[in-house]
Amino acid sequence: MDTSIIISIISGLVAIVTVIINTRAANREMTHRLETVQAVTDTKLDNLIAEVREHNNYARRMPVLEERVKTLEREMHELKAKNSGTS
Repeated sequence: MDTSIIISIISGLVAIVTVIINTRAANREMTHRLETVQAVTDTKLDNLIAEVREHNNYARRMPVLEERVKTLEREMHELKAKNSGTS
């Protein structure tokens, strides 16, 4: 074989190996970035879920508190009426 053919084959193989190595390195870096972004997204989502649950808890408790306030207001009104009637 001619030396120029051998040199061309070796150059081609080196180029292919270089492309494979660079592609794997870029793939590892991209995978790491995606994992980091996913971890941040998961953390933000967990925090948002916690806030929504807290809000829903308040939303469930609010009608109960409103009813208690109405009851207390009626009782205070009845007490005032009773006290003003006996004075």
